[in-house]
Amino acid sequence: MKRILGLDLGTTSIGWALVNEAENNNEASSIVRLGVRVNPLTVDEKSNFEKGNAITTNADRQLRHGARINLQRYKLRRQNLHDCLQKQGWLGTEAMYEEGKASTFETYKLRAKAAEEEISLHEFARVLFMLNKKRGYKSNRKANNKEDGQLFDGMTIAKKLYEEHLTPAEYSLQLLNKGKKFTQGYYRSDLNAELERIWDEQKKYYPEILTDEFKQQLEGKTKTNTSKIFLAKYGIYSADLKGLDRKLQPLKWRVEALKQQVDKEVLVFVISDLKGQIANTSGLLGAISDRSKELYFNKQTVGQYLWASLEENPHISIKNKPFYRQDYLDEFEKIWETQATFHKQLTPELKQEIRDIIIFYQRPLKSKKSLISVCELEQRKVKATIDGKEKEITIGPKVAPKSSPVFQEFRIWQNLNNVLLIDNDTNEKRPLDESERNLLYKELSIKAKLSKTEALKILNKKGKQWDLNYKELEGNRTQAILFDCYNRIITLTGHEECDFKKIKASEIRHYVSTIFKNLGFNTEILNFNPSLEKHELEKQPMYQLWHLLYSYESDNSRTGNESLLRKLETTFGFPEEYATVLCDVVFEEDYGNLSVKAMRKILPYLQAGNDYSQACAYAGYNHSRHSLTKEELDKKVYKERLELLPKNSLRNPVVEKILNQMINVINAIIDEYGKPDEIRIEMARELKSSAIERENRTRSISQGNAENQRIREILEKEFALSYISRNDIIKYKLYEELKPNGFKTLYSDTYIPKDKLFSKDFDIEHIIPKARLFDDSFSNKTLEARDINLTKSSKTAFDFVKEKYGEQGAEAYKKKLDMLLDNDVISKAKYNKLLMAEADIPSGFIERDLRNTQYIAKKACEILGELVRTVIPTTGEITNRLREDWQLVDVMKELNFEKYEKLGLTEILEDRDGKKIKRIKDWTKRNDHRHHAMDALAIAFTKPSYIQYLNNLNARSNKGDSIYAIENKELHYEEGKLRFNAPIPVNEFRAEAKRHLSAILVSIKAKNKVMTQNVNKIKTKHGIIKKIQLTPRGALHNETIYGTKMRPIIKMVKVGAALDEATINKVSSPAIREALLKRLNEYSGNAKKAFTGKNILEKNPIYLNAERTKTVPALVKTVEWENYHPIRKPITPDLKVDKVIDKGIRDILKARLEEFNGDAKKAFSNLEENPIYLDEAKKIALKRVSIEGVLSAIPLHTLKNQAGKPITGKDGKPVLGNYVQTSNNHHIAFYYDEDGNLQDNAVSFFEAAERKSQSVPVIDKDYNRDKGWRFLFTMKQNEYFVFPNEATGFIPSEVDLTDEANYGIISPNLYRVQTISRIDYNGTIVRDYLFRHHLETTVERIANLKGIAYKQLKSLPHFKGIVKVRVNPIGKIVAIGEYD
Repeated sequence: MKRILGLDLGTTSIGWALVNEAENNNEASSIVRLGVRVNPLTVDEKSNFEKGNAITTNADRQLRHGARINLQRYKLRRQNLHDCLQKQGWLGTEAMYEEGKASTFETYKLRAKAAEEEISLHEFARVLFMLNKKRGYKSNRKANNKEDGQLFDGMTIAKKLYEEHLTPAEYSLQLLNKGKKFTQGYYRSDLNAELERIWDEQKKYYPEILTDEFKQQLEGKTKTNTSKIFLAKYGIYSADLKGLDRKLQPLKWRVEALKQQVDKEVLVFVISDLKGQIANTSGLLGAISDRSKELYFNKQTVGQYLWASLEENPHISIKNKPFYRQDYLDEFEKIWETQATFHKQLTPELKQEIRDIIIFYQRPLKSKKSLISVCELEQRKVKATIDGKEKEITIGPKVAPKSSPVFQEFRIWQNLNNVLLIDNDTNEKRPLDESERNLLYKELSIKAKLSKTEALKILNKKGKQWDLNYKELEGNRTQAILFDCYNRIITLTGHEECDFKKIKASEIRHYVSTIFKNLGFNTEILNFNPSLEKHELEKQPMYQLWHLLYSYESDNSRTGNESLLRKLETTFGFPEEYATVLCDVVFEEDYGNLSVKAMRKILPYLQAGNDYSQACAYAGYNHSRHSLTKEELDKKVYKERLELLPKNSLRNPVVEKILNQMINVINAIIDEYGKPDEIRIEMARELKSSAIERENRTRSISQGNAENQRIREILEKEFALSYISRNDIIKYKLYEELKPNGFKTLYSDTYIPKDKLFSKDFDIEHIIPKARLFDDSFSNKTLEARDINLTKSSKTAFDFVKEKYGEQGAEAYKKKLDMLLDNDVISKAKYNKLLMAEADIPSGFIERDLRNTQYIAKKACEILGELVRTVIPTTGEITNRLREDWQLVDVMKELNFEKYEKLGLTEILEDRDGKKIKRIKDWTKRNDHRHHAMDALAIAFTKPSYIQYLNNLNARSNKGDSIYAIENKELHYEEGKLRFNAPIPVNEFRAEAKRHLSAILVSIKAKNKVMTQNVNKIKTKHGIIKKIQLTPRGALHNETIYGTKMRPIIKMVKVGAALDEATINKVSSPAIREALLKRLNEYSGNAKKAFTGKNILEKNPIYLNAERTKTVPALVKTVEWENYHPIRKPITPDLKVDKVIDKGIRDILKARLEEFNGDAKKAFSNLEENPIYLDEAKKIALKRVSIEGVLSAIPLHTLKNQAGKPITGKDGKPVLGNYVQTSNNHHIAFYYDEDGNLQDNAVSFFEAAERKSQSVPVIDKDYNRDKGWRFLFTMKQNEYFVFPNEATGFIPSEVDLTDEANYGIISPNLYRVQTISRIDYNGTIVRDYLFRHHLETTVERIANLKGIAYKQLKSLPHFKGIVKVRVNPIGKIVAIGEYD
């Protein structure tokens, strides 16, 4: 008897089944236990993973952490500067900040003055503190965002343009006419100036086209988009350069457009061309370059530039307008040299300390080398002592970057050895021979990829006869990028642009080599030989060029590239104007899984034509470290339990979560039932797919769902079908596929009348019978007349047509299929199957989904292989077949039917054969978590022989073959079909399965941790300091920062019994207030006696004056002040004007909106050029406004003044600021009060984290204990509660909830906490506690499922009788009531 564990591993769930499998006739198989563990991912995590997006779950947190680190470093620099200046005695007692009237920009003024005139040392200190705040932009090639544009430093050219009054086009034309072969780069401001001149000149001739509105429409557009807008708006095409000099002619047109009228088509070309160049220089870096140029021409420092701007307009914004780091350094130099002539204290040594050690010190980027994996073939494990503990660590050479020339060569040869050439006429497949591999290698060695068509053309395999098993072949992406740069350099030298995509690799090499030789460039960079020994390999110019571009970060120049440019010139011969092209190179990211050392050893064997596993073996490696021989398996020592994967040990955090949950489940099973002998596992398709495959699948599923919905609507309207099955949709798709064939079947040419489509006359037919090939895909199906289908029996389509209609019929059949293929009606896969003879079906024709080459699948099997000797992966198709054969398909529906029937949510439909079908409305088995356990049950009983049989069905015709033997032993005939033998007699198996499924308690991973304890390591000159720090496990508060204000709440209150002292004190009129208090005090504070009965105001008025002419009215006005928290928001088209707090500003915005006829997009866009003025005379523009925020928020900080001292209010207390809303509730605590009534208290995650950080228990069991309150339990998200059930008489407190025998009656009443909301609106408590049934997968609130699928409690009495329980990872109740 073998103990088998079956696992159904999905993205968000793990179904498991532990079974005993009989090994001989004397034993009986049995089910031990079934279970489901749910691993909830966030919506973003699940969506990104399935779409194949890069997943960085901590990306936002890291961004904010980076900002905090930068702030911390700034404060550290400021403190160091303070200490240094204090030591020099420059600070004194005077304020270091603006103080008093007219001092707002005093420090800016001092900074500008310091560059040319004397200032005091105290003032100089203030300037240094300002310089320390903003240090300018320092380029780093590795960290630059390509969307920011390009840095540019062309001051010499800009100066020439300025002095000679030239535009970029005029200067470029001069250079070309003088024989200069390359085009210069220009500042964005110079290109914009040229565009303005051309626009103004041409507007004289085309005022109806070049309007101000159209100019705004073209703002920020690229070359292509500008051309498209001209065409769409005015129907004008851009001028064509065909037959003209592509470099010279555009410049001539631009120069002409400056002085005279040009044709409309030329005008479109000129404006589009300039727009394209401007777009290429735009972004943050382009703006920095322009500002730097302005400093140069105005002979200003940064401080002088800023002061001039503020003098011109004090309300101008100078935020987010950085300069080069070098500009700030130049300013520092000028200020220091100027002041050094007046103050002897400013020594060179002090200058160096302040400049290089304090203000402008820049730490290098932290190396990420420690995060790079170790080569899987060269690694070895050694014992090491870390923090006083002995640990096993992995050492060995690091894996190579994917952009490495060695990796690129390795990948090409590995792929080439997997390529199969397919002859469509004979369905023969064969690997490429040596000459074919070499032909493709030559092309791939400098191209990024080859499409299937291109590859077949190179192999001289044309026409429809030939195919490949790859859609495209990946080439040498590194060389492709470099050759693209070489091509751009060649174009800059004045040569005609060459399209490398249209010529052969040998021609490309010859073309580049010839020109480079003539230009004096190093031609050795064009070739790379991976077979050389290590040092020789690294000395190759191509390798050195790659390594230089890959590893270079930046220098201290303006652009950060000057050292790189020099290196490219001295080492490789590229002058600066050409080397700039190479500076912007970005190579393929990420790393492989092998080191250069391992790849160099394996590569010769790959080049010899061996596949990867053979090449590894020849090189002395197992192709995977986990591919062990039988002897090695026998000797292997297996673990008793699995260890969790260390945090961040895998590249994908979602995969890490999934695998760690799998490990938790398996360990819990081992603790309870012992270690299994064997594990059988099926992984969700997305877990076995690459990111690109997951992305494509998600897209196709989305398209497929839309298509299915379209067909469903057709079947309901045109065919009046009430019950539409999956097969009905497939049948209609196959029917539409036959439209080009006149709706005639492919074999017999039988016409299918529309009204007969869903009759018994026509069947869905398997092209290659399921008895021959285990393939139920759409590409193996067509429609055919039932009688033909019966006659065809177990023949393939092609064999049947040939046998029934002869050679002539077969020829006509093939022509028909050719027509359908040419018109893209049928897929190539279906075409091949329709023409496949039985003899051509190779063993294992379909590449089953058992390929565990993908990272996730490989890792899962690797982990499981440490526990048991045998790990067998299976697939969804095999599980589906076994579920069908063992009659488990409708089990989930049967388990749920009674529950939904009571709610009236079921129906009984009659199909076209008159058969009654019971159906739950809008429900599938996937609505119930237990379907994972049912699949796991089928997986657990999936013998290796079943997999072997289903993947080699065609071999069963050979009675001497092992497949035929499997059929005789493991299958039987039932109703004319071959079915797998059930592990237990079918009826008994179904009953046992239902019994176990009914008793499943789904386990879900709760997120209750508040803090994680981390050890921060700080490197100092005295060694490493370790600091234990608690890190919150989520956001403490929402991101939005609010202010705080007071506003009056005015009410009219009736003078009567409810008018107590507190209400009277809110009365706005002092006279009325005093009169009412006087009357109330006369009756000892009893409002009923004071203001009702004989003292009602009508009978006994309260007079307000001696003359008794004024009385207290029946309704009095009360005023109560309420705190609220506004927020500042930028003026954008989506701004809600009515929520703006300031009435004056609100009116200005409304007037602006009316000016643009209510179009907010036009009214509130492009405010830099079209500002909204608060005061036009003073040029005060509105950019941000205060709008209504929230009523409830908590302060983060005590506000401080410019001196850094706390601000105190009139009451002497510190003024609080930076209000935020706390994030989600961590838990709700429940108590009995002194009267025995149930009470609750919400504790936010913020408060929970605060308690944890202060070493106070997160759950306050002593809350209101002094008032007689008694703690009961807490309620957190995903915790479980058992509810009483009046309908069945189930009372949790009267049942032993830990007894597994009771799980069947517990399951219908077990719910998990989905959401918890408790809000206090000025004393009014609004509760919304939502519980979801533990079996439910959906989270929608469907009204008619309330009470069954979910419970929504809005008041405390409903909590009476519920019991909190803890469910462990394998679905056992292990604690009742509150637990730690």
